This record gives sequence, structure tokens and C-alpha cells, in this order.
Amino acid sequence: MTSALEIQKRETRHLTWVSQGVLAVIIALSPTFQADALASPAKEEIYEKPDAFVEKAFGGQAPKPKVLWLTKAIQNDITAIMGRRLPQIRMRYWLKGERSVWILEEIGKEQPITAGFIVDGGQIVETNVLVYRETRGWEIKYPAFRGQFTGATLNDAGQLDQNIDGISGATLSVNAMRKMATLALHLHKITASEKRS
Repeated sequence: MTSALEIQKRETRHLTWVSQGVLAVIIALSPTFQADALASPAKEEIYEKPDAFVEKAFGGQAPKPKVLWLTKAIQNDITAIMGRRLPQIRMRYWLKGERSVWILEEIGKEQPITAGFIVDGGQIVETNVLVYRETRGWEIKYPAFRGQFTGATLNDAGQLDQNIDGISGATLSVNAMRKMATLALHLHKITASEKRS
């Protein structure tokens, strides 16, 4: 006959085996659940409509949009800044006096980020994330991050003259914003020189 002590030991081993098996299943499935969550398309979040950003930049009286034709030379500059050519042949922007507004898009990790840049006298006076579509990196929408671009200009090498601190877990979104800010300043410089000609 089996003693009570032997039965208790067997039940304990059985419970240990069952709990280890359940834990193994949970661990095995966790990456799958995480991957599914990350792979699902992000909800598009509109923080500010582009038209509203443009109107705000000009005190509620937005000028008519202008068109910058993306010549081969300009596309070469864009490629140097963004790491790729833009698919369009022209770009819309708004200009009044020394102030220009640029609505730009760049891929973060998988989805485009739409951002607005106000450039006045060759320096950025405001940056805003207008539409965000990624599952991660949304911290770039906060004023503490965006404020780093205020006052930025281009140095002699055509790069931002200010260091922009990164955000852990948002590296690709931060890089996208750096590229777009650099592009906005470069395009402003082109349009300002065309205006003087």
C-alpha cells in the first residue's frame, strides 16, 4: 500500500510539472503575442491638422501656397539629407516675408510621420508633429522634445547646428524628425535665395 507521504510527494511533483508546463506555454506564446501586437497597424493620430498649423504660423491669415519645383539639383540635395529622393516633382510651401512653413513626411520605422516646421529668418521657430502613425516613438510629440529644434539653423556643413537629444525606444522617429528639420531649413534657404534673385 501507498503511504500518505508518498501520495503527497507524487501530487507535489505532479503540480510542479503542471505549473512548469503552463509557464513554458506562456513563455513560448508571449513573443507571438508581442509580435502580433507590434505588427498590427497603428492608429493614425492627428495632433494638429496641417491647415490649422499653417494658419497658426501666420496669425490666422495663411498666404496662398507656393510651389517649389524639385529640380535634379534640389533632389540631389534632398537625397543627401533624407537618404532618398522624394517621389514628387514639386512641393507645396507657404511664404510671407522671411517666414516659411513646410509640411513634410518621413518614415519612422514603418509608417510616415507628418510634421510641420515654421522657419523664420533661416531658423526654426516652431516644430510640431501633426500626424503620427507608428506603434512606437510617439514621445516625439511632446514639447520637451520638439522644443530642441527651436532656434536651430544650418551650419556650414548643411547640418543642424544644435544637438537633438534622442529618446530611448524612439530612435527612428527622432532621426526622422532630425532629417525633416534639416530639410525644412535647406528648402527655406533655397526659396529665400530664389526670392532675392
